[in-house]
Amino acid sequence: MLESKTQLRKKFRLLRRNLSPEQQNQASHQALQTVIKNKLLDHAEYIALYLHQDGELSCEDIIQWCWKNGRKTYLPVLDPNRENYLVFVEYAADTKMQKNRFNIPEPVITMSKVRTLSQLDSIFLPLVAFDESGNRLGMGGGFYDRTLAQLTSSIQPQLLGYAHNCQQAANLTTESWDIPVHKIITPSRVISI
Repeated sequence: MLESKTQLRKKFRLLRRNLSPEQQNQASHQALQTVIKNKLLDHAEYIALYLHQDGELSCEDIIQWCWKNGRKTYLPVLDPNRENYLVFVEYAADTKMQKNRFNIPEPVITMSKVRTLSQLDSIFLPLVAFDESGNRLGMGGGFYDRTLAQLTSSIQPQLLGYAHNCQQAANLTTESWDIPVHKIITPSRVISI
């Protein structure tokens, strides 16, 4: 019998939350090496990432690498003008932060620091689970799918699912509104879709 999305979310969130702080740090370091080895950011200047929560694979090492290599980083912020959408705001070491309604830190919105989707080169998406075909299971709120559905131009950012190795599922069902990613990155490999 197939597990429901609710059951899958519970199962895979527990798996990633059960990773020790040492395992989390090691996974973050290894994932950065996977990104570098596969040259995934060689041509990216404007990169959207996220601050990890609930056992998600941390982007901290990639953020530090971006800053050291002159890349601009952006974080998702709940859109104050449209319910359940995201905007991407520049993030630097001195960025003023505030907590959103989910208690997640995000940059305070300054219009000059907002970058549109088509102006981003790469977007790292947190995942709850993924499969070998590159299907992804998110937290269920649809924030990324709703936001990324707006992409219409031929110039699109590279969409990168980012997850721990233990988050791989056998098969995930998809919905018509699910936005596919171009690649799934784990600490040990890259799945190209």
